[in-house]
Amino acid sequence: MPSKTVAVGSSVGLHARPAQIISEAVEELDVEVLIGIPGDEPVDASSSLLIMTLGAGPGDQVEVSSDDQAALDAIVALVEKDLDA
Repeated sequence: MPSKTVAVGSSVGLHARPAQIISEAVEELDVEVLIGIPGDEPVDASSSLLIMTLGAGPGDQVEVSSDDQAALDAIVALVEKDLDA
């Protein structure tokens, strides 16, 4: 599964609001997207609760994976943005 490592752009990390925005975007794309800390087991990015369990803070590196390149690019772009601004 193709993946890309990206820094978390949100000033609060992947906490409630950013996690919800990302999970809703994944649900709308209707494809499998995984997100995780590099070297750890990834989680289903369509679940905001699972995203929050990663404990990723601002600037932390996370790995986003999907077989759908457009979905991968879209979610990477969201992770890079400050979604709590």
